[in-house]
Amino acid sequence: MTPLPFDPIARAADLWDERVGSATSMAAVTSVMRVQQIIQSAVDAALKPHGLTFARYEALVLLYFSRKGALPMRVMGERLQLHPTSVTNIVDRLESDGLVRRTPHPTDRRTTLVEITDAGLKRREDATAAVVEVNLGLKGLTDRQTEQLTDLLAKVRRASGDFED
Repeated sequence: MTPLPFDPIARAADLWDERVGSATSMAAVTSVMRVQQIIQSAVDAALKPHGLTFARYEALVLLYFSRKGALPMRVMGERLQLHPTSVTNIVDRLESDGLVRRTPHPTDRRTTLVEITDAGLKRREDATAAVVEVNLGLKGLTDRQTEQLTDLLAKVRRASGDFED
């Protein structure tokens, strides 16, 4: 894609200021949405050769980070902040690819665990190398600026009820 010779968000902000009022929030939100598209595109491109979407990759990482390499589906949904139907679809696809398996919970017959397989561990490792190679799509910031961005976005997420400290 050829870069534009001007920043369309800055241009829209100027017009917003003239015709609507303060463009501060509009410019920030539009910028966040555009950066999300840029990052998503880079991460999708890095994961595609590994046969993963970001949602499936996140699920593999979550299982990898768990103490035993397995979690109840309900817990996966909570941690990934996804609807149970979405978790089921993700697990179905990962299972059909041999990357996870469903197992009965040892003490609660009502609960199904999702366990990462050796193939899932290998796929996660290879996919992680790919997304790290593109810095998860984040370009143009120093490490300190990236930390500041993360802190600022956490404030918005906290204020919106995404999590509590």
